[in-house]
Amino acid sequence: MATTDEGLRDQVRDRYARAALTVTEVGQAGTTTDCCGGCGPTAGATVLDDADAPFGAGLYEPGQTAELPEEAVLASLGCGNPLAVAQLRAGERVLDLGSGGGIKVLLSGKRVGATGFAYGLDMTDEMLALAQANAAKAGPSNVEFVKGHIEDIPLPDAAVDVVISNCVINLSVDKPAVLAQMFRVLSPGGRIGISDVVAEDQLTAADRADRGSYVGCIAGALSRTEYLDGLAAVGFVDADVTSTHQAAPGMISS
Repeated sequence: MATTDEGLRDQVRDRYARAALTVTEVGQAGTTTDCCGGCGPTAGATVLDDADAPFGAGLYEPGQTAELPEEAVLASLGCGNPLAVAQLRAGERVLDLGSGGGIKVLLSGKRVGATGFAYGLDMTDEMLALAQANAAKAGPSNVEFVKGHIEDIPLPDAAVDVVISNCVINLSVDKPAVLAQMFRVLSPGGRIGISDVVAEDQLTAADRADRGSYVGCIAGALSRTEYLDGLAAVGFVDADVTSTHQAAPGMISS
């Protein structure tokens, strides 16, 4: 199992490394692309190989990303908008799991203001380099990008007030560890705002695999009951799963 899990993690890392490098090429070429689900430097190319997938920057509100670097927007590969759920407030400390090109961290930094702080955590060197470059262009002083795995968050206990994530937990090979780590780093009374792909309870693991790949955010998705039970098991209360749109037959983005 360890070998299989490490193989899946390597596939995820490789795919998102390629995505980061593609976005960098787009920016260097000066190309402007309206993207949903990923973008490439040539017409018809997509970062995540699926132009019709319900993922990407198009899931943010119009104008929400207008002041961000183009590369941060192009690298938005999630399945939802966790900032619409998290309702960030001035002065809060925020952690984004799987921060990618930095779009959510930069937006979070704006929302929490000078008295707050936003961390981004990612395991992919290429994405971290892209995020740091985007932060340098945007100029915020209250954001930081950290390398690490979401199953072992390199922050102390009670370090943040809010944890957000966009279509990343379904990519983890150890989801119970991720949920436990989220609870650990939250301060008392903290909260989470997670967008993820969630399967209907009747779908088996094989059913989910039939609907899409693991690295495509489908095969590794938890069911609604598995998600809620997992959150409760580590200490979260009042959790809920709300559908925003369909990600695949019998599977929602939440």
